Amino acid sequence: MRRQTEHLTAHPSAMLLGAQLLQVLAWPFLGGSKVGGAFLGVIGMLAVGSAVLAVRRTPNVSRVVFFLGAPTIVFTLLEAIFSDTDPIVLVSGVLHAPFYFYVSYAMLRYLFHDEEITTDEYYATGAAFTVVAWGFAYLFAAVQVVWPSSFANDGGFDHTWFELLYLSFSTLTSVGLSDIVAVGAQARSILMVEMMVGVFYIAMVVARMVGLTMMRRR
Repeated sequence: MRRQTEHLTAHPSAMLLGAQLLQVLAWPFLGGSKVGGAFLGVIGMLAVGSAVLAVRRTPNVSRVVFFLGAPTIVFTLLEAIFSDTDPIVLVSGVLHAPFYFYVSYAMLRYLFHDEEITTDEYYATGAAFTVVAWGFAYLFAAVQVVWPSSFANDGGFDHTWFELLYLSFSTLTSVGLSDIVAVGAQARSILMVEMMVGVFYIAMVVARMVGLTMMRRR
């Protein structure tokens, strides 16, 4: 048990990636109840805390992430419990989006700061990708509050955060599998930015990691 704890502490990026994937897998079973929402909020707070730990490994990163992280943790739990309260959803989105975007920036700096490939950097490659998807999902949630009917599908215009996360992953990976479409001008502009981010991430980060791995083997 102690060795497992030390392993997780040594690899905060793995903690972040695991917490986010756990949240994705647990949402269909727990997202419809207050108790389940609270549990998901705890998992979300674990993800935020893991993100802060992961960013601490990045050299010369300012303390912005800590000032954003504290209120973000609070609103992670509040939104999970009061998911239908628009002011809470809006504030949560306004806090989460810049927090996750800043974390993704810091993790990219962590990945690019040297020519060494560590185990935690492999985890960070996946974690940084999911962090970007999370950031855009919260941005979509804020857009949906400010500009209602920005996203549409056969079920209507009001979508849960999990549905917006599904849209975010579909857009970021460029698979185009989402049945949700952006119909508002503001939503479409943000989606276009996310498409560009997804393409650049694959080209820049994954190609570099593969190249450095091949160089190390040679």
